[in-house]
This record gives sequence, structure tokens and C-alpha cells, in this order.
Amino acid sequence: MPANIRIAIADDHPVVRSGLRAAIEKEPGLEVVAEAGDGMEAVQMARKLQPEVLILDISMPRLDGFEVAAELFRAGVPTHLIFLTAHSGPELFEKALAVGARGYVLKDSALLEIVNSIRDVVSGRRYASPALTSYLMERRTRAHGLEQTTPGAKDLSRAEREILKLIAEYKTSSDISELLHISPRTVDTHRANICAKLGLHGKHALMKFAAAHRWELG
Repeated sequence: MPANIRIAIADDHPVVRSGLRAAIEKEPGLEVVAEAGDGMEAVQMARKLQPEVLILDISMPRLDGFEVAAELFRAGVPTHLIFLTAHSGPELFEKALAVGARGYVLKDSALLEIVNSIRDVVSGRRYASPALTSYLMERRTRAHGLEQTTPGAKDLSRAEREILKLIAEYKTSSDISELLHISPRTVDTHRANICAKLGLHGKHALMKFAAAHRWELG
């Protein structure tokens, strides 16, 4: 018999944690193994138990969700992150993707969506609340528009696109190296290839391009 999917919940509101636990444990094969009420507890819990999934509120005391994600990345904890938030704006969503979130669930629909989000991320897929569908469609449209208006954009590889998005988040080559588990020399090679494909020249040209087209990078 296959083992249960082990899940931890980090949210500073006990009622939210209780509701999520109840919704999750109704489903066969899912088990909530621990809860945390703030970001520091979430890091300690995840490092000790290494659950398959950590449901992580963005706004928490001591460490917020993004800081927790960074700590777990540095510690090499192989946990799938599902961010939980009341905010549906694109800035937090993009930031969540940048720090490695596999799921992004809005709190007002969390009890209905949490099980599907868990099963999706454990299966290797990403999950975003349906309320974000229009934004995701616009995101794809912007990415297509960039290819139409910028010579060479369509020739960027998946790795080069990922690096360009991280540059738009003001990540250094060292940051990107850690996030993508590649050497700094490989990052620098990708940066040079991106500049060549996009026809960019000058010390800060790549940073300026990435920042200017942040919302078109898809």
C-alpha cells in the first residue's frame, strides 16, 4: 500500500490551519504531519520533517513566506511549496514563482482548491487558483507579443528565459546559480548567449531589457 503524502501547514491563524487540516484529511492518501504558526517555526518544522508539501502563508510573523522559501532552499529541503495568500495581484504571484513555489492558492477559495493543488504539485505540475486564469492568459499573450516585437526572443531556450526572468527580479549571477543549481560560469554563458540573441550591448543592457519587459517574459 503506498505511503500517504505528508503535508505541513504554516499559517499564523489557527482557524485557517484547522480548516485546511480538515479539508485535507478527508481525502485518502493525504496526511497533515505538522503545523506552524510563524515563519521561523515553519523553517524548523520543514527542516526536521521534510514533508512532501508545505502549505505556506505569505504573510506571517518572524519570517514571511518568501523568507521561509529562501531558508529552505539554502538548506536543500526538497519540499514542494504551495503559497497561500489573500492577494491576487500579479506582483506576489510572480515573486512566488521566482522563489520556487509550485502552487499558488487564494485564501478565499483555499478549502475548495487545496486538495487539487497538493495532488498537482506532487505529480510534478504547477497549480494556480482559477481566479488567476485571466492574468495567466494575459501573461502568455504578453510573452507572445515580446517574440513578435523583439528579434531573437523566440530563439531563447527555456533555461535562458528562466534566467532572464530572474534577472528581471534583480537576481545576481550568484543568486541565479544557487536558485537553478548551476555553476556561476554557466550563468554567465547563458547571459552572454541571451545578449547575443537579443542584440544587446553594453554593461547594463541586459538588466535594463529584463526590467523593461518583466511582465512580458511569461
